Order: sequence, then structure tokens, then C-alpha cells
Amino acid sequence: MSLDPAPKILIIRRDNIGDLVCTTPLIGALRQRFPHGWLGALVNSYNAPVLEGNPDLDEVFVYTKAKHRSAAESLAAILWRRLMMMRRLRAMQLDDVIIATTSPQPRVIRLARWLKPKRIVGFGDAGGLDIALPLDRQNRHEVEDVFRVASLYGIDGPPPACRVMAPAGPARAAGLTIGIHISARKPSQRWPADRFAETIKVLAAQDSLRFMLLWSPGDSENPLHPGDDAKAREVLARVGAGTTATPAVEARPTQTLPELIGALAECDALICADGGAMHLAAGLGLPIVCLFGNSGAARWRPWGVPYRLLQKPSLNVSDIGVNEVVGAFASLNVSRPTP
Repeated sequence: MSLDPAPKILIIRRDNIGDLVCTTPLIGALRQRFPHGWLGALVNSYNAPVLEGNPDLDEVFVYTKAKHRSAAESLAAILWRRLMMMRRLRAMQLDDVIIATTSPQPRVIRLARWLKPKRIVGFGDAGGLDIALPLDRQNRHEVEDVFRVASLYGIDGPPPACRVMAPAGPARAAGLTIGIHISARKPSQRWPADRFAETIKVLAAQDSLRFMLLWSPGDSENPLHPGDDAKAREVLARVGAGTTATPAVEARPTQTLPELIGALAECDALICADGGAMHLAAGLGLPIVCLFGNSGAARWRPWGVPYRLLQKPSLNVSDIGVNEVVGAFASLNVSRPTP
């Protein structure tokens, strides 16, 4: 592969939040390798906030999936904006398009072909790729898997940490703030409300801590966007939040991804299930206690930060006990922030 000192490279990653976070080490390594090159990313409106303010990118191109459009947006309007964006990318005469999803992506390859770059790099032998990296057979972490692209550009060594930029926010509170994220997409990842509450009470009894209760707002019965308002109310009731002589717990529902990133940036550590919030926290540099259900810990564990991972043979987080979580947190030795 040509090593033009200032190439134009577009990275495409259109899937989930954690997947895009796990691509930021590759983006950072490419920027370090090509400080005078042009680096862009093509993402969707759902995961785009992951890259907000990322200094390694010259531009982020965002399109809206039909299922993510607002009530005020017509399908014709979002398709027209997408076409204009693609025409602009095509006119840039890109050197490389990297399809960073680590599985075959025939539809994305067709899109990349329309952009007419000099080369298309991707994973698997789906046809249409100029450089096809073989699919992983070594049970790599997602960061390590996508980082195999780096060697094509003469980049050696292990991947760096993930990178998510903290937005400007309020002044940090004194002492330690522990994030407690109670939402999870998969049923096997949903730890019961009573155990989250008991964990908060036990940790508060051992040290002077503040807690931030984080969750996806809404009704759990909503088929499109299920939320955890009822679960949060149960946690707060069991903790006794708002009464005297109880742990300091701030309730922080996060309706949007930028709100979640901002809230996590105010924390000093996080207790959560495997999922997007966990990867965002890793990108922000937080120590993490993560509860894994039926998901691959080797591939999806936090990258680049201190962590303790709890997973039972049953692959159900309901079998994880409060004492295990408390012990895991204690072993992280989370230090108080420097004034």
C-alpha cells in the first residue's frame, strides 16, 4: 500500500456505539502516522456523538437512517441530504476508504465504490475490496481486530486507548462520584434494581461517596424505545434518596447520547452492564466494574482502562451477587481526583 505522506482517508463505521468507540484507537494511530493527511469518518446520526470534538478527525460526515429520523423529517429530505453528502465525498477524490466494521459489508462496499476512491480496505472476502483482511480467528478484542488495518500503513505496536471527548460541563463535585448505570439492552444483562440499591448502600457505608444514577428514560413497555424509569424509581426508593442520613444519589436520566457522555464525564468510576455506556466510559478513561451476561467478554471487555469484569457460567447477570460487585469495586482502588 502506498504511503503518501498526506493521504485522504475516510473511515466508515455505521453500527453501534461501542463499535465506534472501539474504532477510535485506529483513528488516533492514523492521525499520528499522517499528521498532515486528511482523515474523515462516515457515521450515522445515532452513533455520531461518539466522535464529537475528536481532534484526530478533520471532518465527520453524518447521515440519518430512515428509522432514526424525527417526526419532523421526511424520508425524501434525509435521502436528499445523504445524496448531497455522498456527492461531496466523491468529489474529494479520496485515496482510501476503510470499512472498519469487522465483518463482511457488501452494501457498504457498494457505497464505497460509488465514492470512487483509489482503494477500499475492509474485512472478509465479500468482493469489491481492494485489500481484504481475513476475518478474525483468534478471538481478538474488537479494538485489536479493527486495528489490524493499521499495519497496512506501517503502524506497529499495540492499539492505544479508546478516545471519547468530554464536553464542557459543570465544575466537578468534591470527592468521588461513582456512576451507576442501570439500563441494558439484553435481558441477560439486566441486574435487578434491589441489587443496585444494596450496592450503593454498602459502598456508601464504607466510604464518603457520591453516586450518579444513570438510565435510559421511558416506559419499559415501549416497543420502540424501552426505558427504565420504573427501575430507577425502585432503586431510589430502596436507597432512600432524598431523606436524611442516606447516600448522596443524583438521579440523571439521559435521553440522548451527548447527555450520557456528559454525565459520565462527571463521574470518577462506573458500575454498569456490558454495553455502549461501558465503552463510552472507557473512552473517557474511567475505571469500570462491568457485569457481563450473554456476551463475549474477550471481545467486548473495556479497553485501555482499569476494570473488573464479572461473568457467571450461566451467562446471566442476575447470578452476580452484591458482595462480588462491592469487592470488585474495592479492588480497583479508585483514587480521589486531584483538586
